[in-house]
Amino acid sequence: MPLTSRWIYAFIVSCCCALLGYALYTQYFDGLHPCPLCITQRAFFVLTALVAFAALLIHPQQKGRYLSAGLMVLFTSLGGAVAYRQVWLQGLPADQAPACGPSLEYMFANLPFGEAFSTLMIGDGNCAEIVWTLFGLSMPNWSLFAFIGLGLCAIASALPMVKR
Repeated sequence: MPLTSRWIYAFIVSCCCALLGYALYTQYFDGLHPCPLCITQRAFFVLTALVAFAALLIHPQQKGRYLSAGLMVLFTSLGGAVAYRQVWLQGLPADQAPACGPSLEYMFANLPFGEAFSTLMIGDGNCAEIVWTLFGLSMPNWSLFAFIGLGLCAIASALPMVKR
């Protein structure tokens, strides 16, 4: 069976759903509460999945494949940047990590949108805390790898050698 862009879109949607499903599992069953940067990464996984799902349904021609791949690469790049920021925060010595900030609900209820958004993107002390690891890597490390892999898959979906 030849590799087609539709298979790649389905793979991207499946991966994003699995990653989001596991994130929700760890939140609701393991009690790991997501920090602002984790929530932002989830949003970029959702956006990537939505673009891939739309492309899967629409089955675009080559220009549409370029557009959908470009949007997915944009979202995976932004998500990867947020994941990298969190990995960087987790690597800081404890005395250099930023102080813990207010909850996400409080920020958006009481701060102007621009200030709440910038605070969300910068992260706080909660984002520097490592509460889960697999093979010695924290969840943001794995998230960063996932964003890189999904971005590469998005690029592959638009290659002319990949059948429509």
